[in-house]
Amino acid sequence: MKELKIKENDSNQRFDKYLKRILSEASTSFIYKMLRKKNITLNDKKADGSEKLNIGDVVKIWFSDETFEKMSGGQKKDPLYKSLKSVPFDINIIHEDQDMIIINKPSGIKSQKDSDDDVSINEMAISYMINNGQLSEESFKHFHPSICNRLDRNTSGLILFAKNLPCAQRLGQALKERSCTKMYRAIVLGNIDKSQKIDGYLSKDEATNKVTIHDKPTKDSKPIKTAYRPLKKLSDDMTLIEIHLITGRTHQIRAHLASIGHPILGDNKYGNTIINKKHKIKGQLLHAYSIEFEDGEKYVADLPGEFNVYI
Repeated sequence: MKELKIKENDSNQRFDKYLKRILSEASTSFIYKMLRKKNITLNDKKADGSEKLNIGDVVKIWFSDETFEKMSGGQKKDPLYKSLKSVPFDINIIHEDQDMIIINKPSGIKSQKDSDDDVSINEMAISYMINNGQLSEESFKHFHPSICNRLDRNTSGLILFAKNLPCAQRLGQALKERSCTKMYRAIVLGNIDKSQKIDGYLSKDEATNKVTIHDKPTKDSKPIKTAYRPLKKLSDDMTLIEIHLITGRTHQIRAHLASIGHPILGDNKYGNTIINKKHKIKGQLLHAYSIEFEDGEKYVADLPGEFNVYI
């Protein structure tokens, strides 16, 4: 018999999901069969798998040592853990505590990978934890640390990375409910001399990965709100602005600003490709500058060097 005590990283999740990670080699039907037969119990009681786990709960698995070894994967090495350990982890950390890492992502690096060959900030942060002794292979079986927000590949700035499940849930909730304030900075074409809040509706073409902004709702469009204020006039046709992302849709800032005649410098999808080519810019000058949580904690990521050419 194996007795397992629920710790913080395994709490606040369904019992069956926890069991699927612990018994990674067992089928789902086998796990439910063991629950019905009380070969797996929760706090010495019969369970059906839908229970929410709490810190201190006791799970008992009434298997022989051989069966448990087989169903849990035993000493089998995790190829994903091994491959992540070798990923370079040169990341710019703004803040780190026992629950999370806040990273200043450079332009040109993906937030999360889209294919097996990609290396993203997410993999870099996991590698950082592994190589600094913060994430063991055993812990990795229970929970994969991960980023909680995404930025476009060519957008730089703040990425939130949760080290454990409770933190991932807290950050995910804060981002979903918009209880944290996210501010961006960008260099846009045109002269902006006053603050403004703009509304609209956004629809996305999945085939082209491009969005369209509408004045009125259309089929499958979603409402958007963006606020901005000028920070510095850079020339007769460029302004440094600060943007408050009130709603968070795909490409919202880039497309919304372009729709009112102020595309972001360097944005070849929604912007002015002729001017971008003239300035020899490869990616949009858009930066996730700061995030402030409800408790007043605020984190700021310095602007990258690409901005300094114009400021």
